[in-house]
Amino acid sequence: MLSFIGRKMLKTVAEIGQVSTLFFRIFKFFPSIVRSRKLLFYQMEHIGVNSIPLVFIIAVFTGAVAAWQAAYQLKGVAPLSFIGTATSKAIFTELGPVLTAIVIAGRVGASIAAELGSMKVTEQIDALETMGISPIRYLAMPRFFASIFTMPILVIFANVIAVAGAYFISNFFLGISYAVFFDSVQRFFVLGDLFFGITKGIIFGGITALLGCHIGLRTEGGAEGVGKSTIRSFVLSAALILIFDYLLWTITF
Repeated sequence: MLSFIGRKMLKTVAEIGQVSTLFFRIFKFFPSIVRSRKLLFYQMEHIGVNSIPLVFIIAVFTGAVAAWQAAYQLKGVAPLSFIGTATSKAIFTELGPVLTAIVIAGRVGASIAAELGSMKVTEQIDALETMGISPIRYLAMPRFFASIFTMPILVIFANVIAVAGAYFISNFFLGISYAVFFDSVQRFFVLGDLFFGITKGIIFGGITALLGCHIGLRTEGGAEGVGKSTIRSFVLSAALILIFDYLLWTITF
C-alpha cells in the first residue's frame, strides 16, 4: 500500500513539473506571437466564436435557475426586489466564469487533447521536429494564448445572457418589473465583482489549454490512448477549475 501511494505521489509531482516546464516554454515563445498570428486567430475562432452557441444556452438556463434559487432563498427573509442583486452578484463572481470554464473544458480542452494526441500517435509531431519546427511554438502556444484571450470575452457574454435569463424569470413568473430588477442590480453593483470573474476566466482558460496541450503531447497507445487522453483532459481541467476557484476565493477574502 505504501509503495503504491509513493509511486502515485512521485508520478503526480513529476507531472506537475512537466506541466510547469510546458508553461514556461510556451511563454518563452510569446515574442513570436505576432509571427504566429494566423494560428492564433484560427484558434481564437475555434475556442471563442464557435463556443458562443453553447455558452449562450448554458448562460440562459444558469440565469433562470439562479433567479428561482434566489427567490427561494429570499422568500420570507427579504423582499423579492433584491432578486436582481442576488442573481447578478452570484453570476458575475461565480456562476458565469465557473460554468463557462467547465463548458470550455469539455468542448475545447478535450478537443485540444484529442487533436494533439492524434498527431502524437501518428508521429506528425515527430515530423514537425524533424523539419525544425517547435511543436510548442506551432501547436501549444497559439492554443494557450487564444484560450486566455477569448475566455474574458466569453465570460462577459455569459454574464450578460445569464442576467437576461434571470430577468426573464423574475418578470414573467415572479412579477418583478424591469425597473425594480435592474435598479437592484445597479444599486449594489461593484466593479470589482466583474473584474474578479474575468480574472477567474483568464486563469481557468489557461488551465484548460495548458492541460489539454500537456496531455495531448504525451499521448501514447494509438486510438485507445487518444480516447483516454480526451477523458483525462476534461476530468483534470474540471477538477482544477473548482480547486482554483476555491483558492481564489480564499486568497481574495
